[in-house]
Amino acid sequence: MSSSPDQPLVPPYRCRDCGSDVGFRSRRRTFSEKFVLPLFLLQPVRCGECFRRDYRLIFTKVRERLSDVSHSEVARIVPKKQTVTSDRNVA
Repeated sequence: MSSSPDQPLVPPYRCRDCGSDVGFRSRRRTFSEKFVLPLFLLQPVRCGECFRRDYRLIFTKVRERLSDVSHSEVARIVPKKQTVTSDRNVA
């Protein structure tokens, strides 16, 4: 399941739609998501690439919601877009 020797039973996140390994915890919206899903050890998770929302085991390693983390942690989690500078003047 996982190649990490310190957590061998924790499944890694993998999006079923695009295959990305970046997932974020999603906000629980409905009554069933707040009270029924935890009974089945499930949580809502959103893909960081295609934004598909899905339910995964609470043991699946995903990142915290971006609105719940501090500004310095967001800079570490979300890579900055690299700008290509050129000596050419292009209109």
